[in-house]
Amino acid sequence: MSDGYNNSKKTDDICEDVCGQGSKAAKTISRLKCVLKGFDLRTYLFLFVLMPFGILAIYLHGQKFTYFFRPLWESPPKPFRTIPHYYNENVTMEALCSLHGWGIRESPRRVFDAVLFSNEKDLLTVRWNELYPYVTQFVLLESNSTFTGLPKPLVFKSNKEQFKFVEPRLTYGTIGGRFRKGENPFVEEAYQRVALDQLLRIAGIEEDDLLIMSDVDEIPSAHTINLLRWCDDIPPVLHLQLKNYLYSFEYYVDSKSWRASIHRYSPGKTRYAHFRQSNVMLADSGWHCSFCFRYISEFIFKMKAYSHSDRVRFSHYLNPRRIQDVICKGTDLFDMLPEEYTFKEIIGKMGPVPRSYSAVHLPSYLLDNAEQYKYLLPGNCIREKQTGFI
Repeated sequence: MSDGYNNSKKTDDICEDVCGQGSKAAKTISRLKCVLKGFDLRTYLFLFVLMPFGILAIYLHGQKFTYFFRPLWESPPKPFRTIPHYYNENVTMEALCSLHGWGIRESPRRVFDAVLFSNEKDLLTVRWNELYPYVTQFVLLESNSTFTGLPKPLVFKSNKEQFKFVEPRLTYGTIGGRFRKGENPFVEEAYQRVALDQLLRIAGIEEDDLLIMSDVDEIPSAHTINLLRWCDDIPPVLHLQLKNYLYSFEYYVDSKSWRASIHRYSPGKTRYAHFRQSNVMLADSGWHCSFCFRYISEFIFKMKAYSHSDRVRFSHYLNPRRIQDVICKGTDLFDMLPEEYTFKEIIGKMGPVPRSYSAVHLPSYLLDNAEQYKYLLPGNCIREKQTGFI
């Protein structure tokens, strides 16, 4: 015991002697050698293997850790009061309104459908054909800037011929981007939505007209809009529960899409927005097809352009081969975990979205033109090649 103690003491003495000799640089190296002599194998493993590995893991998957432990630091939002939705084409409108607890009007309300447009030409075509029988005025605002401040062409303006069928009922406007580098993308998005309020007034919207507030890819069903324009005493602001799809109608995610809403317009009070504005929601009211594009280039553009572009953490996320592989597997473009509020839901949704082989109760225009839009239907995950998105 005493021999071991004496040997350790001798080593310490030698270290002190060495550290006290030589130049400043030599002293530093000597001190480092002396310190390392006191470490065992487990300490070396921790310092040079486990710690670097841990830092790399946090760099690569830190966002996943944050999302997985979300239930610990964020409570779920207050649940909506969901109104059951009744519909059958053979039931009279009076009976349908009565089933919802509403009366029926002598004449239907006017309906305004207002959207901010980026580059979703196909989904806009599907949307406007679905809503065409019941919409009084289509209102579309387009900017030469993305929400992230990137310049973009006026895609709708360049393809106006494709939408000639709505021309008599269309109010179209453009707004110049502010192109402010480093600004939060949601600021530019809010700026454009405020401009849409002005365009609605130009379109002639009036008290108690129905206003549809939703993104292009959030498509209310035609029978939902017809119900709400005919029924009396509907809520002044009503969110729409939409079926969530990813990449096409082949990948059904859930029925938790709620941002689309219907408003009984009130001058001076109604403001165009894309957040929660009431606690009431109508069940099963349409479809939300997220990242449903024909070309890989359109995926890349949106990934860089929309308000959540910060999710593109690595440049290889934009690799066309990777994106095509992700689409056909039904996995996440940004390699993220599900955005849920309970561990049960997060774990239950981890991994690819299961394929659906059902094309029942989809927009009628989509099925009438299935060959033209086959990439949106089950069994057609391979995307067409194109260099641009116009």
